[in-house]
Amino acid sequence: MNFFLALFVVIISSTKLSAQSTPVFISGTDGYQSFRIPAIIKANNGDLLAFCEGRVNGSNDFGNIQIVLKRSSDEGKTWSPLQIVANNDHLQAGNPAPVVDLTDPRYPQGRIFLFYNTGNASETDVRKRKGHRDVLYLTSTDNGKTWSTPTDITLQVNRINQPDINPLWNFKEDWRSYANAPGHALQFAEGKYKDRIFIPANHSSGNPKPQYKDYNAHGYYSDDHGATFHLGESVLFAGSNESTAALLANGTLMMNSRNQTGKYRIVSLSKDGGKTWDTTFVDYNLPDPECEASLLRLDTKRGRSVLAFSNNIDKNDRDSLTLHFSFDEGNSWRKNILVEPANTGYSDILQLSNKNIGVLYEADDYKEIKFKVVKWNH
Repeated sequence: MNFFLALFVVIISSTKLSAQSTPVFISGTDGYQSFRIPAIIKANNGDLLAFCEGRVNGSNDFGNIQIVLKRSSDEGKTWSPLQIVANNDHLQAGNPAPVVDLTDPRYPQGRIFLFYNTGNASETDVRKRKGHRDVLYLTSTDNGKTWSTPTDITLQVNRINQPDINPLWNFKEDWRSYANAPGHALQFAEGKYKDRIFIPANHSSGNPKPQYKDYNAHGYYSDDHGATFHLGESVLFAGSNESTAALLANGTLMMNSRNQTGKYRIVSLSKDGGKTWDTTFVDYNLPDPECEASLLRLDTKRGRSVLAFSNNIDKNDRDSLTLHFSFDEGNSWRKNILVEPANTGYSDILQLSNKNIGVLYEADDYKEIKFKVVKWNH
């Protein structure tokens, strides 16, 4: 029996599947042929906000795509009607990366940021410099019921070297494609960089290369509640792509990235909050089929530092969406809970309580985005 089949058997035999999942977005409804790319946060009033891309005409990554939202006030049992949050006329608005800023004194009830990307051409064409991707954000001060007008921060966080975009820039790097996360961003709750808002991201640079080796992960951040943004250093690992991040108990920022050149996740560690990266390595404890994933640090009653991580553990197919848990700052992953066995995809996670984690994930071969409450013991 090979290693991954054995691992799958162990997961199935040792884990009780959680309660039945709840469909949140169903392809072919609400005027959208497809829903992809989930992200989820808990608003300051306790509501769960589930975001995704609503793809009007089909499942393609480029086209008439809007960012849509549904709300749950009962921890995911039921969901509100669909709300359109961001669009780009009949072009692309996608890669939602939401986060709640809880420390801005101007907004004592919290302010939600939704970072996203727009594009005027397909990823393939943008990589060939036949289009561009921009970076914007919206904010909400009423727990996601209404949203501000977009703020464009492209020139602060994207080293795009195209004269028609910014004729004054002269970077040696020729960034082309660009994507936030996707999935939740984060705000540092403690440490030297407390209150920092950090958004994992990735970009391509130069002409397309095999295995997407023109891609590198990076991040950008704000230390003044969104007034200005700063671009962090790129991860020096060719083919590092969609990323997710969490702040460890010792103040180190961990970013976990999709690996386009191998079947295991890439981990980068930063002691200065994502400005630079001290080390980058392949985590052979986390197999992955070249897909997005989600990382989260959990709060526990005992004050233990626990990391949760969701991804598909089949190295060849997007199957076996699994929650992994680490009790030693990501040095090992000792507990696994199977969320769904087959035809899964992108996912995002949030903490509901000391015992429950919410998982928003693509299912049924992209026909649905579901929500499931997973119980775990800490």
